[in-house]
Amino acid sequence: MRRLFPVTDPTPPVPEGAERPDAREWTLDELADAYAYPEGTTWLRGNMVSSLDGAAQHEGRSEPISSAADMRIFGTLRALADVIVVGAETVRQEQYRPARARAAFAERRRAAGQGPAPAVAVVSASLDLDFSLPLFTEPLVPTLVLTGAAAPAGRVRAAERAGVEVVVAGDGPGAEPVRVVRALAGRGLVRQLTEGGPRLLGQFVAAGVLDELCLTVSPLMTAGDAQRIAGGPSLAVPSRFGLVSILEEDGFLFTRYRRA
Repeated sequence: MRRLFPVTDPTPPVPEGAERPDAREWTLDELADAYAYPEGTTWLRGNMVSSLDGAAQHEGRSEPISSAADMRIFGTLRALADVIVVGAETVRQEQYRPARARAAFAERRRAAGQGPAPAVAVVSASLDLDFSLPLFTEPLVPTLVLTGAAAPAGRVRAAERAGVEVVVAGDGPGAEPVRVVRALAGRGLVRQLTEGGPRLLGQFVAAGVLDELCLTVSPLMTAGDAQRIAGGPSLAVPSRFGLVSILEEDGFLFTRYRRA
C-alpha cells in the first residue's frame, strides 16, 4: 500500500497535481486501530469488493477487481477476527486455505485473548466439500462446518471422519443466519467476519444480523453478468447503514458502514 489516507478530514483543498500533506501509508497498527471491533458485544462484519458497475467478481473470482491496498486491509480484518464465516461456494471458487498467524498482529491478538489465527467457519447445506484440503487438514485453529439438522447424513459422517467439527445451526437442510451468529458466539467467537460469497452475505442482510460492511469500491468496469456483493431475495424495506469512514488509494475507495 503506497498512499492511504482518510478523505473525510476537514483539510483545505489541494491544487490539482499536488500531494496532500497527510497522504501517507498507514501502518498496520493504525489500520488495526481504525478497524477495531466494538468491545463487549457479538459483532458480524462483512468485507467485500465491488467494481464501479456493481460486480463482486470477474470470471468467478474477486482477485481481478482487488488491489494491494485492498489485500492489506483484507489481511488486517482477518487478523482482528475470532472467526471468518464463508459460504461453501466461495471456499471452492476462491480456493480457501486456513487463516495464518501473522507476527505483526501476534501481540494484539494475545492482549485480546485470541488464539494465533482466526478459525474458519464454512456454511454449507450439502456439505459438498473436499475434506482432504488444507483448510480442513492443516488449520492452526480447527475449521468448523455449519449446517442444518436435515443435512445429508452421509456427508456429515464424512466430515466427522475427517476430524471436522460439524455444528448444527438450523432445523432444515441449511444453517440459519441468526443461529450461525449465536452458535459461533457460544463458542467465544464474537468478533465475526464474513467474506461472502454474495448468497451468504444476502442471507445475513435479510436476517438483520449484519452489523457492519467494509466495502472496497474498485475503479474498474467489468460489464457482464457477475453477481453483486449480496444475493438472494430482496428486502421488503431496504436496510439502512450509516457511513463510518472512507479511505482512498489509487482510485480505490475503502468504505465502512454500520447498521443504522
